[in-house]
Amino acid sequence: MTETHSVIAVEESKLDAFHEECGVFGVYRHPEAANLAYLGLYAQQHRGQESAGIVSSNGKSLISHRGMGLVADVFNNTIIAKLEGTSAIGHNRYSTTGSTTINNCQPLVVEYARGGLALAHNGNLVNFNELRGRLESTGSIFQSSSDSEVMIHLIAASHAPTLPERVAEALAQVRGAYSLVVLTEDSLIAVRDPQGFRPLVLGNLNGATIVASETCALDLVRAEYIREIDPGEMIVVDDNGLRSLSPFAHAPTKRCIFEYVYFSRPDSQVYGRNVYQVRKQQGRALAREAPAAADIVVPVPDSGTAAALGYAEESGIPFEMGLVRSHYVGRTFIEPRASIRHFGVKIKFNPVAELLRGKRIVLIEDSLVRGTTLR
Repeated sequence: MTETHSVIAVEESKLDAFHEECGVFGVYRHPEAANLAYLGLYAQQHRGQESAGIVSSNGKSLISHRGMGLVADVFNNTIIAKLEGTSAIGHNRYSTTGSTTINNCQPLVVEYARGGLALAHNGNLVNFNELRGRLESTGSIFQSSSDSEVMIHLIAASHAPTLPERVAEALAQVRGAYSLVVLTEDSLIAVRDPQGFRPLVLGNLNGATIVASETCALDLVRAEYIREIDPGEMIVVDDNGLRSLSPFAHAPTKRCIFEYVYFSRPDSQVYGRNVYQVRKQQGRALAREAPAAADIVVPVPDSGTAAALGYAEESGIPFEMGLVRSHYVGRTFIEPRASIRHFGVKIKFNPVAELLRGKRIVLIEDSLVRGTTLR
């Protein structure tokens, strides 16, 4: 395994964080695997801005590059050219468990008794501390503070004969949300937790298998959307082709509503429905449930715009873009420090004073992760 890092020191957050927001991407058997992974991460940049990483396989070894910052800043043509091979996985990180440091960047990559193994995880394990304590008591040494590393150790410790069985045995011990991709020298595995908390979709590009957190990533690389990976399903792709396994006990489906409200891009299909249309319907429902005597309906852009349109259409109150957003500022809830978040909000939005002055306003705001923007 070879690896390069792009490092920018970032202060560890001491504040609470909204959990589980990351993006994953995987491609198996395509001559431009690393390029596709880059584009897939670029399409899913909204799912995490702290770090990005790609691991590729040339059939003999895993090659990794990870760095702090946005996808376009972490990768360039020279770096992509070094990520040789026909298979790759990638990850955009928003920290859930663990500090904002290079050690916590994903995909996590290890060499163990059975070869190379890389893992990229979107989710949050609620029994992370219990599992880590148990593993450390038996001699495991952790290189990061990410809950995702627990799964690496559990897979490596398994004595099951095949990789899919080792992955299934490891995941049977964790509780919480996970949509993850695993890469070895000769195979790709994609798994979604039995309750289907986080999205994961399957696509095809000229015979190559593609997996991603959102369908917008498939759209960018012009892959055909096949279907959602089912809750509790494991997709295995290797020299024998693609097969679907169901190694976990059935559990009630529990989807994250914030995927529709805020996390996902409006052009994505999530849980079988278009995000834009769902947000618009939410706005219509809000107008029925909370009618208001007002002059205009104003969204907090961008993710609040569809809901505001729905509210305006249902209520008959005119829709106006009363807040102008600078698109050169990222999603402020993802920033790890309060000082950065509050500064980002100030430069992110500016009111159109002439439009708003003296008006009764219905303000449609969906980004209530921390309430930073609403204040």
